[in-house]
Amino acid sequence: MPIQTTQNFQHLTTQLTALADKVKAGLPGDTIVQELQQALRILEGLSTHDSLTGALNRRGLIEKLNAELDRARRTGHPFSFAIISIDRFAALTEQYGAAASNQILQNVTQAALKLFRSLDSFARISTDQFAVILPTTWLDQSEKPFIRLSNAISEINWNSTQPTLAVSFSTGITTNAPDDDAAKMMTRAADALALAQGKGFGASAQLEPPLPAIDLG
Repeated sequence: MPIQTTQNFQHLTTQLTALADKVKAGLPGDTIVQELQQALRILEGLSTHDSLTGALNRRGLIEKLNAELDRARRTGHPFSFAIISIDRFAALTEQYGAAASNQILQNVTQAALKLFRSLDSFARISTDQFAVILPTTWLDQSEKPFIRLSNAISEINWNSTQPTLAVSFSTGITTNAPDDDAAKMMTRAADALALAQGKGFGASAQLEPPLPAIDLG
């Protein structure tokens, strides 16, 4: 589920102000420590989530991706990783305005969080791009959830945003290799995305890791 960043920030501000008052009043330390730990948990959540959509941010994604790479090395199980980009996002922003483009990002996030599994991770990583980690998912099975997401987005009623609005996205997908790190996977998924965008709006492309070098010595 997304983090409600605005509400949490307001709650955190109120909580820290109240804590400061309790410290000044000399209240018992145990009570203050417990409330401070709760405030720190909220702060940690805010540091790993996007303030506009409530999805993970790039930092939160990297943490999840590194954890999934570690798990894959331990278990030998593959996973898929994708980057999606909203088609014509800059043009849509110019045509309809920033409020409409923000609504696009929020609606796409809401649709994705309803559709993807609880073990998947969904993040906003740049202005118009999101990334998805799909644990225990082979590359040849990885396009199915994005087809479902595309269908879900096409069914959104955009009339409250702009009656003529139509939203699509392009997808680049890859899978993990034994020597991968987060940076390698993100680069390869971005390369796959570029291939998809070369096909046209709403397209997808897959890019497998390079084969390991063979020592012939």
